[in-house]
This record gives sequence, C-alpha cells and structure tokens, in this order.
Amino acid sequence: MAEMNLLQAINQALDLAMARDKDVVCFGEDVGHFGGVFRATSQLQEKYGSARCFNTPLTEQGIIGFANGMAARGLKPVAEIQFADYIYPAFDQIVNETAKFRYRSGNEFNVGGLVIRTPYGGGIAGGHYHSQSPEAYFAHTAGIRVVIPRNPVQAKGLLLAAIACPDPVLFMEPKRLYRAAVGEVDIAYYETPLDKAEVVQSGCDVTVLAWGAQMEVAAKAVVLAELEGVSCELIDLRTILPWDQDCIVDSVLKTGRLVISHEAPLTGGFAGEIAATIQQRCFLYLESPIARVCGLDTPYPLALEKEYQADQLKVFSAIMDTVNF
Repeated sequence: MAEMNLLQAINQALDLAMARDKDVVCFGEDVGHFGGVFRATSQLQEKYGSARCFNTPLTEQGIIGFANGMAARGLKPVAEIQFADYIYPAFDQIVNETAKFRYRSGNEFNVGGLVIRTPYGGGIAGGHYHSQSPEAYFAHTAGIRVVIPRNPVQAKGLLLAAIACPDPVLFMEPKRLYRAAVGEVDIAYYETPLDKAEVVQSGCDVTVLAWGAQMEVAAKAVVLAELEGVSCELIDLRTILPWDQDCIVDSVLKTGRLVISHEAPLTGGFAGEIAATIQQRCFLYLESPIARVCGLDTPYPLALEKEYQADQLKVFSAIMDTVNF
C-alpha cells in the first residue's frame, strides 16, 4: 500500500498497464515529455519511449480518429482529451465511429481496446470552457462505456479495468480532486468492475446517489442529515453506461426515497434517466418524489461558480425535504 492522490493513481495505473502489455500506448496534447497539462502521464515517455507515449497535434477529432485506427488494428490506445470541454470536436468520431465499429461490422472488427481519458467538472475556477460535465451526451450512445471514479483507489482499479475491457471506454476524471483526493492505494495490479455501483454507506431512510467529484459533496450532506437523525444510504454509481440499476433499485426498495446529485445541468442530465427508471421499477414503494440536485441550466459561470454548484447544503436540503415530504 502507498499513499497517493488521484493523479498519481492514474499515472501508476497507466504505468502498470504499459508494463503488462506492449500494445498499450498513450497519447494526446502535450502527453509526451511534458506529461500533459495535469502531468497524468509524467515519466511514461522516459520509461517506455516516444513510440508508446507521445504528443499529438492540437486536434481532438484527429486524436480520436487516430485512436480508432490504432484500436482497429489490435493496439490498446489510451487517448487523452486535455479537458472534457474540448471533446466536442471529437464527438462525431466517438459516437459514429468508436461506439458503432463493432455493430456496423457484425462483430467482424472493433475498437474494443480504446480508452479515452478526459478531466471533467468544475471547482477550479476554470469558467465555462474548463468546467463542463458532458457525461449525459455520451450515455445516449450505445456501444461505449462511460466511467467516472471518485477517489484514487477507484481511479486506479477502474482505469486498469477500462484498459483491459473489450469495449471502448470513456474515462472521465474529476480534475478538482486530482491533487485533493488522497488515499491508501494498493501498489499491485488490480481491477474494479466497470458495471457495478458501490454502496459506500448503508442506511434506511433515504438513498443518496452521486458519482465522481459529487460524491464528496454528497458525503458532506449525509453527515449533516445524520445530525438531524436521518439515516442515509450513500451510493457511488461509478459507471454511467451501463449503469447498475439493480443496486439502486434494491436500495430504494429499502428506503423508499431517492436523492440524485450531479455537477452537470439539470435538464437532460443523467439524473433524469435514473429517476425515470427508478420510478418505473419502484413506484409502489416510493414515499416521496425523487429529487434531483444538479447544476443550473446556464453556461458554467466563473464569478458565480459557488452559486452554480450543487453543494452540500443544496443536497442536504433536498434530503430533508424528501424525508419530510
């Protein structure tokens, strides 16, 4: 075991994967000797050479197009998009090529070895071009997995599982926690299941569901609720697509209540898909309406970032409203 932050856990996962399999390569803007804007790939070029860790031109569509071609030839590319906000030029490559390669060929060929890493979310005073959470856009597309870790232990295990996965994976990293989230991480190789949510804390009054950096916010809200005598079951969804419906259903059948929180705007956010599914499967067991605590339906503001965020007080308020409905 070793203490490391989330960024170091990601770097170690890449190191282990590259040491384990010579077909694993990583690339992106400034990813080579510079280590990327957040230094997630530091020292990898020095260790594995410029053929396996290298810089690309500043073209997101080109990065993913190149990654698709490499994966189609049997390599395992780990492509970095510098910020999730910059992923939109590559949207066509991801949803029309990456996600559909296997389907359109009748399983004759695929890009299953592809992982796309990208930092997402706010909390760093990055404004509207460096703070977005676009997971819901990709959750609408069959053929690609969408994974979001919450801490170093999860980040390492999920990333190693993503690289080993036979499906293409969009791996979204909460950049606000890169250096803020620290934990004891197993230095050995291990994988964390990509399709399972995790019950972080058991409870009986209300289910609180989040993912990524929002888990820290939800955990603080749960502490506040427990001071008011409310027993909360806290769940980390971990994988947005495919998401673990049964875990959430089992919890809501027990608690009768559900509060969902994410950084992305409310309208069209993935919380809406969860709420619809849980309402359908748990309707007769619900004691109150399902609550969603999310970002605002505006561009992510710079000066008013704290007002925009779904913070612990907003989540706490939703928990109490749900319990007292």
